[in-house]
Amino acid sequence: MPRPSPSGGPDQIRWRLADDDGGQSDLFGEAERVAGRGELAGLELLHVRAQRVINRVPEASGLPFNWTINPYRGCSHACVYCFARPTHEYLGFGIGEDFDRRIVIKINAVERLRAELRSVRWRGEAIAMGTNTDPYQPVEGRYRLTQGIIETLAAANNPFSILTKSTLIGRDTDLLVEATRRNDMVHAALSIGTLDEDVWRLTEPHTPHPLRRMETVARLNEAGVPCGVMIAPVLPGISDAPEQIEAVVRAAIEAGATSITPIMLHLRKGVRDHYLGWLEQARPELAPAMRASSGP
Repeated sequence: MPRPSPSGGPDQIRWRLADDDGGQSDLFGEAERVAGRGELAGLELLHVRAQRVINRVPEASGLPFNWTINPYRGCSHACVYCFARPTHEYLGFGIGEDFDRRIVIKINAVERLRAELRSVRWRGEAIAMGTNTDPYQPVEGRYRLTQGIIETLAAANNPFSILTKSTLIGRDTDLLVEATRRNDMVHAALSIGTLDEDVWRLTEPHTPHPLRRMETVARLNEAGVPCGVMIAPVLPGISDAPEQIEAVVRAAIEAGATSITPIMLHLRKGVRDHYLGWLEQARPELAPAMRASSGP
């Protein structure tokens, strides 16, 4: 049941951006709040009903795709550098622990997708998933929204791509194989910024082990699902040593990665202060140079 607001009515979530990468203002309205249990213990799950799920990416973004689907907002992977953290501010939440622990679930994402794909206005363009928060973060194990989205896109023969840090994508290998048989523009990528265990534990505390992720890359490619590796992000002074990057590249080649793409750390507004605050605690010797190089 929704938790009452101070006025006695159901909670309202302020949702200034209806699409996750920019767009028109919108409001979801009531949110049913559910306490996470079992492997989701400690999370607050907010069930909302989306008015749309295929979202247009602003042309000014310069991204190599025009449409996205993000069935979740917030991410319990808790990566310290996550560029999506400011999207939680649009809900009136914080970009720190709120982003890590208050996860918005678009419970009607699959049914909305079916309706939007049937629209005469939809032209069957490629859709990118994992552009904001991870579509295979732990809540996906319970809600299976990403799984339903894959099934729906495959049935419609609609091209799509998936980016994730999670080995949970392996659960859907058979679905992805079928999708690639229907459409040769279906592909996946695993984000693996480092194989250094100390760096992994420090910066991505709730993600699967990077070696397990690399094994997932190999299994997907062996099954016939084109899967690349994104070395993302490369963290100055933390994961940017030549030997660290070379280790990821060698492992990706051995895993049959279809592409290997490095991406440097980008500290957008809001994330900069969060990351620098973390850096001053975790690696204080790096903080002055990072603060100076990242602007005022």
